[in-house]
Amino acid sequence: MTRAVFFDWFNTLARFDPPREALHSQAFLESGINVPPGELGRGLLVADRGWFEENARSRVEERGPEEQLEIGIRYEETVLAGAGIKADRETLLKVLKQMQRLYKGITFILFEDVLDVLKTLKQQGLILGLLTNVNEDMDAICRRLDLEPYLNFVVTSREVGADKPSPPIFLAALEHAGVDASEAVHVGDQYKMDVVGARGVGISPILIDRYNLYPEVTDCPRIRALSEVGKYLYPSP
Repeated sequence: MTRAVFFDWFNTLARFDPPREALHSQAFLESGINVPPGELGRGLLVADRGWFEENARSRVEERGPEEQLEIGIRYEETVLAGAGIKADRETLLKVLKQMQRLYKGITFILFEDVLDVLKTLKQQGLILGLLTNVNEDMDAICRRLDLEPYLNFVVTSREVGADKPSPPIFLAALEHAGVDASEAVHVGDQYKMDVVGARGVGISPILIDRYNLYPEVTDCPRIRALSEVGKYLYPSP
């Protein structure tokens, strides 16, 4: 029986505001590349997937500056490749510098389906938790976005000293919820970090694939909107 549901943050419950497509388009333009925001969405998602998988191997923020720089260059290269554009290293370095400036003003907004789903799950008596690798003041963010009435707790990688998919963040969530792994479900958008990580400690995973990045995944429920999550929480008799 499901007693607790844990949620990832970025691209599961929330996205950036202003949209990253607009910020990257501006950074590219300032670096000499004219590409409309509408052509950057797919490349950004593919770049995200690569970055998260890289971080799952070892935390990017703990690597040396040269290695972090190379990872950043590959990220922007992947974003452009999604729009069919190639750029030299010097241009990509300019883009990185512009993005560091632009990201200082970025914030989060919720996807439109989030509050209704969380309200429904809360009314059903489920324990709800947020698990995230985002190293920001998540309590303040949750207050601003009116999430506090629905979430029983928040667990961050900074708090436990390890990122998903490592076990500590999932084990901490189980401890906060006071449930066994077999009684919990984790919903997230990254296969290696969320699905593999949750399954590694015995939590049932659900992959939320809002942008159809994982059509090949068949070993766990894959949903396209958060509103679909309910049908996987209570197995049919």
